[in-house]
Amino acid sequence: MKQIVIVGGGSAGWLTAGIIAAEYQANGAPSLQITLVESPDVSTIGVGEGTWPSMRNTLKRIGLSEAEFILHCSASFKQGSKFVGWKNGQQSDFYYHPFTTPQGASETSLVAAWQSQYSNLPFADVVGIQSYLCENARAPKQVTTPEYAGVVNYGYHLDAGKFSELLQKHCTEKLGVKHILDHVTNVVSAQNGDIAALQTKESRLIAGDLFIDCSGLSCLLLGKHYDVAFVDQKEASINDCAMATQVPYLDESTVIESPTIATAQSAGWTWDIGLSSRRGVGYVYSSAHISDELAEQELRTYLAKSIGIKKAAEVSSRKLSIRAGHRKIFWYKNCVAVGMAAGFIEPLEASALAMIELSANMIRDEMPMTRECMDIVAQRFNTRFQYHWERIIDFLKLHYALTQRNDSSYWLDVSRAETVPESLRQLLQVWRYRPPHPNDLMHIEEVFPSASYQYVLYGMGFLPSPELPSKVSDNKELGLMGIKANIEKSRNYSSMLPSNRELICHIAK
Repeated sequence: MKQIVIVGGGSAGWLTAGIIAAEYQANGAPSLQITLVESPDVSTIGVGEGTWPSMRNTLKRIGLSEAEFILHCSASFKQGSKFVGWKNGQQSDFYYHPFTTPQGASETSLVAAWQSQYSNLPFADVVGIQSYLCENARAPKQVTTPEYAGVVNYGYHLDAGKFSELLQKHCTEKLGVKHILDHVTNVVSAQNGDIAALQTKESRLIAGDLFIDCSGLSCLLLGKHYDVAFVDQKEASINDCAMATQVPYLDESTVIESPTIATAQSAGWTWDIGLSSRRGVGYVYSSAHISDELAEQELRTYLAKSIGIKKAAEVSSRKLSIRAGHRKIFWYKNCVAVGMAAGFIEPLEASALAMIELSANMIRDEMPMTRECMDIVAQRFNTRFQYHWERIIDFLKLHYALTQRNDSSYWLDVSRAETVPESLRQLLQVWRYRPPHPNDLMHIEEVFPSASYQYVLYGMGFLPSPELPSKVSDNKELGLMGIKANIEKSRNYSSMLPSNRELICHIAK
């Protein structure tokens, strides 16, 4: 294994290049040569994107400073997601899925303690402090906290276009990645069916031992060349369109929100991401339930609540198409797909960048140094990522399956029992009699931990059966002590921590 060729730039290509290149540097010289070839004509959408906390370790490991990343990418701190109107659509209907796991959850069942005395309060509010910090737009750390460390767990909101630019500069100038701007016009095959090289428009022949397909929805190598089937998941996710906008802040003092705000609409939901310089807002919807014109009107109605009718009418929008699904396999012969070339469901819970990280990390950690080893690694990769996609579909469907909304045909259709995957149906049956537990999830490297399922379940009003038997491990007194401590900490931390905007301004000094 000497040459790795990545096809496609963007977040997928450059993040993959950085993760692998940073690992294979010996005394400043790469032991593996990584070449990234991308079309000079591809533009990014730039509406704003969310990451998981895993991105902190990724950026640190590839050698980027947090301050440089935040300033270059118009980034802000993300502490989770806020879901508005998903349960029943009433005015008080919202809940949080914070990034920090419930305090003390490993010692006792906080669910039992919550239900015994605090069931009138939201689950996330009593088992942790992060939902309270989010409601008050607090930052996840103090100005003196070191880079990539936090008082609570956090990820980022970022401008994807600027993120790609920063990664490109870092990879080419610091990590030895070779960058080629050219169009791939043909694939040259070896006798064993592997890809031997890529032919480009400018008559380049780019040879390699491993080819990573980061070409997005076009999926040039795994899809078009190898004809690996696409597994359609539209039954689990009927949203097939999105209307995206960039929204300026009214002034420099406007609050920068801590969570991604997902608000239920008549035929889907809107995302609202607060960057340091602007907001990225969009409407994910089903074209079978609303026209593009009405979707855009509903999006502007949402915007008008925060920026006024006149400014909402002036914001430009862009329609995007969504094809929910993934490839049947992700690694075939000497080609592996990463990012949207591998699959995409919908942007709920921001799994896109996390899946890129997971894919690139596994390629890095299990790099097959001979062709004989590659088929073994490919099989392991395919097994793991088939599991990851199944769990993503289950978790996203959980948000819809539990809704009580019946005010539109969309919410009736999206929550139909027959659209719930059998694996999720079985878990919901088990969770009637006990909270989600790590034993429910088979892998150490889960996409979503059991705590995430708890936040969504109980945020959506799912309640365990009152006939639950008492367990010795359910130490309600210990749980109640933890809950009281959390409530007290929420008050203290809110006064101790700066706002998101204050911390970002301090970093910019």
